Amino acid sequence: MILPPFRYLRPQSIGDAVSMLAAIEGAAVLAGGQTLVNAMKLDLVAPTALVDVHRLDELATITASADGSIAIGAAVTYARLAADPVVRQHVPAVASMAAGLVDRQVRNRGTIGGNCCLNDPTSNFPPLLTALDAVFVVAAVGGERRLSAAEFFTGTLTTALCRGEILAAVEIPAVADGTRVVHRHLQVGADSWAMARAVVRLDVREHTVQTARVVLGAVLGSPQRLDGVEAALAGSPAGSELAAVACEAFDRADVQVVDDVHCSAEYRRRMSKVQVRRAVAAAVEAGAS
Repeated sequence: MILPPFRYLRPQSIGDAVSMLAAIEGAAVLAGGQTLVNAMKLDLVAPTALVDVHRLDELATITASADGSIAIGAAVTYARLAADPVVRQHVPAVASMAAGLVDRQVRNRGTIGGNCCLNDPTSNFPPLLTALDAVFVVAAVGGERRLSAAEFFTGTLTTALCRGEILAAVEIPAVADGTRVVHRHLQVGADSWAMARAVVRLDVREHTVQTARVVLGAVLGSPQRLDGVEAALAGSPAGSELAAVACEAFDRADVQVVDDVHCSAEYRRRMSKVQVRRAVAAAVEAGAS
């Protein structure tokens, strides 16, 4: 279809970009364009201006700090995440997630920032980054602010970003030796929407889980941490019984799920438990290999 009129703007810096977004009501950020352009074609959104940031070098950096933490620019593509040696060394779960996303064309255009800012409940990266305790660096005209995942992801297709702000980078703390991160999901079909996602992170020392993160995706508008399951896993032996511990805690937890066209809330809850069990079992197995 013929798109409605809009201005196309190409800023020269992050400062230019946030100034444009602040000055123009209805302006939208164009990065990979994998969702935004399709939404425009379907007449679901009609931005007054597109601020194209995908060529900003400031948003395309990947840097590791001496403490082992890593900062990933918001415009870094999935393909680069999958191949970058720094990402593969410091956060291999991010690299493996990116490598398995959809198809080559999408991986070459889609960006980690776009995936997070869309906050589609079925998106891959929000639950993974939540489990990794990522910090979201938001740039604005007056400076920057740093948000946790719980603060950044606010609901279905919404984030904490305000007018005149842009996601500049995602910072991931150092992953300690002995930490295992596993993600599992159930999809409608291959390369299709997820009905249930689970990301499990186990920080293991001397065969005992020190701390854990258990995060669900595709069940609510934003990633859902299961604090009760995490508490049950912490202090438990990292052995073959750990998956059963997780399942028992899951049954006691207040897991919030929704119905949609793909499945009922009850089915989604049951499948979420299956993904948690599989992810915990895989994390245990990874430590044994």
